[in-house]
Amino acid sequence: MGKDMEEIHKKIKDLRIQNGLTLKDLSERTNLSVSFLSQIERGASSVAITSLKKIADSFGVSMSYFFEEQAQSNYHVKTEQQKAFRVENSATSFVRLGGDFPKRSLEPLIVTLAPNQRREQTFSHPGEEFYYVLSGAVLFEVDGAEYFVRQGDSIHFPSHLPHEYENPLSEETTLLCVLTPVIF
Repeated sequence: MGKDMEEIHKKIKDLRIQNGLTLKDLSERTNLSVSFLSQIERGASSVAITSLKKIADSFGVSMSYFFEEQAQSNYHVKTEQQKAFRVENSATSFVRLGGDFPKRSLEPLIVTLAPNQRREQTFSHPGEEFYYVLSGAVLFEVDGAEYFVRQGDSIHFPSHLPHEYENPLSEETTLLCVLTPVIF
């Protein structure tokens, strides 16, 4: 049996357990027999795409969930997995801190602003944003009002309000940011 099929039967069982369903519940949701589902979960029987589609639909996940390498939930994010990245044409650097699991809604990030970083663009999107200043300071403009947010301060606002920020200091500013919904 290929590694992929092995992963799939484990994922089906894990999803069923996470959703608190018995094999009988899953059988009723998918119209697949309990004995067939039991064989799939044990890896004793391979699963046809049509059956897998029924199983995916019953859990509200996409088919790709069963094939993605990353689809094992990863709750613990170790330092060495935290890689900084930048968005094109921006001096801001981001490090993703969030775990990886289906339907997560929080996006925790470390955001680093370059010294004297000017406003780059105004944002407005669904969700909420929370920032806690770990070091330095940041000048936020939210819906036309300015906020000078120092180390130890935080700011939390609905993201649909037009907002932008800059670093008024000649040193880097580091923020812990948690936003919804997931962006990256």
